[in-house]
Amino acid sequence: MAKTKIEEGQIVLCTVEKILGTCVFVKLDDYSVTGFINFPEIAPGRIRNIRDFAFPGKKIVCKVLNIRPDNIELSLRRVKVNERNDFNDRYKKEKTYIAIIKTALADKSTEVIEKIKENYSIFDFIENAKENPSVLDKYLSKEQADKILKILKEKDTKVKELTLSQEFSLSSKDPSGIETIKKIISEASKGTNIEFFYVAAGKYMAKVKSKDPKKDEATLRQVLEKIDDLSKKKYCATCTFTPKK
Repeated sequence: MAKTKIEEGQIVLCTVEKILGTCVFVKLDDYSVTGFINFPEIAPGRIRNIRDFAFPGKKIVCKVLNIRPDNIELSLRRVKVNERNDFNDRYKKEKTYIAIIKTALADKSTEVIEKIKENYSIFDFIENAKENPSVLDKYLSKEQADKILKILKEKDTKVKELTLSQEFSLSSKDPSGIETIKKIISEASKGTNIEFFYVAAGKYMAKVKSKDPKKDEATLRQVLEKIDDLSKKKYCATCTFTPKK
């Protein structure tokens, strides 16, 4: 659902409007409100030149610290790298999805986009439509929906498939060590499409073919962490990982 209310801790896109004294004043792009960032919340340490971080017209990703009746207090320095990357990735995809809707609907796109935004962000709407095309029926005619789905399918087929991999060592002192290792890998990777290969004595390779590297790399990391955890706590085995080059 689209957010109609700003929440503390929320990550938001802002446009710098002006700098006065030790405050940077911004407009929150997706809301009809303004906010401010005190210099200590721009960056850690002493700021020698504020224009290295903010200047009128610049887009910056901020975190909401405090919500006041007439203003919003924000922070630039408290936005973590992964939060900024995730937000920027989502923002870029949403712009792409808006362009797709405009291409498919032409002069009717503005009206439809506004209706969708009453209930969803455009990003969530299209992501949902990929999994369940029937969500398009409420806002689009069958012809319009088919156009959008066709464009999405064409874009997805153009995405290059990558192979993500990680080598690791796994050994067990159990008399039936091979079976123990199979159990660990099976339990840790259940529900994923990660494949495992024997490399050499005690060495294995985890691989996954991916069109969404960011998502699948996180899944691969979680599975490997689970293998490590299971080997130590449940099966009394030993697991080590080969550092990526």
